[in-house]
Amino acid sequence: MSNSYIYSRLYAWFESHRRVLPWRETDDPYCIWLSEVILQQTRVMQGMEYYLRFVSRWPDVESLATAEEAEVLREWQGLGYYSRARNLHKAAQMIVEKGWSPFPTRFEDIRSLPGIGDYTAGAIASFAYNKPYPAMDGNVYRVVARLFDIDEAFDTTAGKKLFHKQIEMLLDHDNPRLFNSAIMEFGALQCTPVLGENCSDCPLQGVCMAYAHGTAELLPVRKPRLQLRDRWLDFHIYVCGEHTLLRRRENPKDIWYHLYEFPCEELTNERPQGKAAFACTHVLSHQRLHARFFVHKVQYLPTLPGTIRVAWPELDDHALSRLTLRALEIISP
Repeated sequence: MSNSYIYSRLYAWFESHRRVLPWRETDDPYCIWLSEVILQQTRVMQGMEYYLRFVSRWPDVESLATAEEAEVLREWQGLGYYSRARNLHKAAQMIVEKGWSPFPTRFEDIRSLPGIGDYTAGAIASFAYNKPYPAMDGNVYRVVARLFDIDEAFDTTAGKKLFHKQIEMLLDHDNPRLFNSAIMEFGALQCTPVLGENCSDCPLQGVCMAYAHGTAELLPVRKPRLQLRDRWLDFHIYVCGEHTLLRRRENPKDIWYHLYEFPCEELTNERPQGKAAFACTHVLSHQRLHARFFVHKVQYLPTLPGTIRVAWPELDDHALSRLTLRALEIISP
């Protein structure tokens, strides 16, 4: 398999199919870092709105570092995986404290920032500084798995080493920025999880080992997923004129740390009967939440530990969990 052959066909495809995205039209490492963090576990079109809002409100590392964590969480609201937002904020403060502003240039320094792993560090180093580091996101793992017909699970220690070795051999060291952009886009638009007819007009078909062996649809391989933990939660929405109660989650080891929700009690699966205004199942990466929301119209708000009194129009001033937002879309107290 000739790398120069792959580069010529991959770059020609990229020139014709590339999406115009704001973080692709800049070499500002701050903007690239912000986009990479936002796009983890997030679709591009959903992430675009958040990216533009963040850049508008905090246009550089220094402004983000001086923000309050609560403000950052509020702007992140709806994206989920809130540890990303907290790490983003901590990393900005670390950059300022260490005198790395406007952004660190050494791979090792980038990699040391909270919330940044090998993939994100490689993406920033290559996109911002054109340094020869691979950017291995899920799309790239899929392309590499099929090109080389690798049936090793890519999310294991052994698998990551194998894939990294392959991408290092494939990487265009003369133009890593273009290579990483092209192969990521190729995985997102052409070499997709469900191929359909994509294989028939693929510019890399002639060098794709999985296509030759008929295994493309089976790749990449993941390790078996962990069994989800079930939790049963009852939320109580108190309506007292223009006010209600919220509480902030304070357990750093539990979900939605420092986000606000309606008062909640966690139950066993032996749940008492009750007519809920809204019930749903909300699936997270390792948990399945069975939630019920009860509306209580009261003359006086009860005194409950850890709660605060909030006017309904001011709910948007607080960083709410995604499940709470989902309930508010349906329930109109």
